[in-house]
Amino acid sequence: MVKLFDSELKIMDIVWDKEPVSAKEISLIAAETIGWNKNTTYTIIKKLMDKNALKRTEPNFICTSLVQKAEVRKAETQSLIDKLYNGSKKAFFASFIEDDLSEDELEMLKKLIEKR
Repeated sequence: MVKLFDSELKIMDIVWDKEPVSAKEISLIAAETIGWNKNTTYTIIKKLMDKNALKRTEPNFICTSLVQKAEVRKAETQSLIDKLYNGSKKAFFASFIEDDLSEDELEMLKKLIEKR
């Protein structure tokens, strides 16, 4: 799985939400939601293409993802667990339980664990 930086994830979120989507539309959405100019957005699109995370086809430079959002989330989560919790999922989940969770949130976590 490729490592995506925060700026690249922002563009990928737009693509995952709208694909297939033109580079121009990505640029307009990024300008409106993030405040980026066209050149910044196009530079990041190019980086994503170089990483084989995004494909751009003619005409109109239509962009589609080459990586699935769920796969990226899983890899990013594992990277976070490795970095902050020395790979311990137990410690990762314990940090959530230590926080004040609502009854609904606790119930949802219980159901997720039971499904497993």
